[in-house]
Amino acid sequence: MQILTRRLFFFALVLMGTCTLAHAQSTPKKGTLADISFLDGRWQGTYNGGPIDAAWTAPAGNNVAGFIRMMKDDKATLYEIFAFEQGENGPVAMVKHFRPGMISVEEKEVADRYRFIEAKKGQALFEKDDASVRIIYELRRPDQLVIQRGKSEGGQWAFVDLFVFNRIK
Repeated sequence: MQILTRRLFFFALVLMGTCTLAHAQSTPKKGTLADISFLDGRWQGTYNGGPIDAAWTAPAGNNVAGFIRMMKDDKATLYEIFAFEQGENGPVAMVKHFRPGMISVEEKEVADRYRFIEAKKGQALFEKDDASVRIIYELRRPDQLVIQRGKSEGGQWAFVDLFVFNRIK
């Protein structure tokens, strides 16, 4: 009887550990604005034959703000305004696009929204609300920031470098 009790006790411990591990793996990771603090600063790169400038603030309160300005032939071609706000499971990225003259690309009350998926040192992954796009913000070196855009292809996410920035001192 004592051997049977020990075996049942051991089986119960293994079962509890397996259930706990399965729950931990299925529970979404929570993130904070600190996970994207590496964005802080001014950045510059090139895109589509012209310069592209970006800047993000350090986290303050429940938000990070930023912008991107794309230019070609010394004229603005597009502006992107960003707001990352702390949500229940992590930062929520909201993006609005504007043509020159601050003509909104999206509807007046609409912004592209991206939910936080996960982060690791110098990298954060977000997914658009409609799950059509994933964005990775990655600090590759202290002076280089890369934004990658991913699309699902055959059940796998394929990412390409969208913007490559160097820090402006």
